[in-house]
Amino acid sequence: MAANNNTLGVDNTFRKKFDREEYLERAREREKQEAEGRNKSKAKGPPVQRKPLKHRDYEVDLESRLGKTQVVTPVAPLSQQAGYYCSVCECVVKDSANYLDHINGKKHQRALGMSMRVERASLKQVQERFEQLKKRKPPGSFTEQDLDERIIKQQEEEEERKRQRRERKKEKKKEKAAEEEPEIDPDVAAMMGFGGFGSSKK
Repeated sequence: MAANNNTLGVDNTFRKKFDREEYLERAREREKQEAEGRNKSKAKGPPVQRKPLKHRDYEVDLESRLGKTQVVTPVAPLSQQAGYYCSVCECVVKDSANYLDHINGKKHQRALGMSMRVERASLKQVQERFEQLKKRKPPGSFTEQDLDERIIKQQEEEEERKRQRRERKKEKKKEKAAEEEPEIDPDVAAMMGFGGFGSSKK
């Protein structure tokens, strides 16, 4: 029993003491800020009205850099890196198929201020468009007779190409046969016994 009285208690002073009131106050402030943030996000204002989609008025340049080599450095600006650069979205796309997908996509169209919806055309607009197309093409410029003539002409050209191809093949065969025939002196051929093939003996 005397031994039990001499034992000392464990020192717990290294453990951190938490002030419950302080942390409850911090939690309340954080909840209040989150609630204010949610209210602000809901009350952003009226939605942005975007224009409907319209067709491009410029030509998409996919072939200007075709077949060219380019030195690419890691410190080069985006517009000079390998691939297709979109100046609207400031991004680089690696190939032409993805570039077309990008410029026709939602992100790019939104950056241009357009929604992905197409404006519905009225009957009057469609009629005006037909009139424009009729005026652009001169009347009587194309008939079925023109089509028949073009088909006949195309067939004649195809036959001419085939005939020329056959003639070239024949010429090549003749040249090849002439190259393969060795030029032998007739006296030497007679001495070797080559001169009498197929000839009748006397």
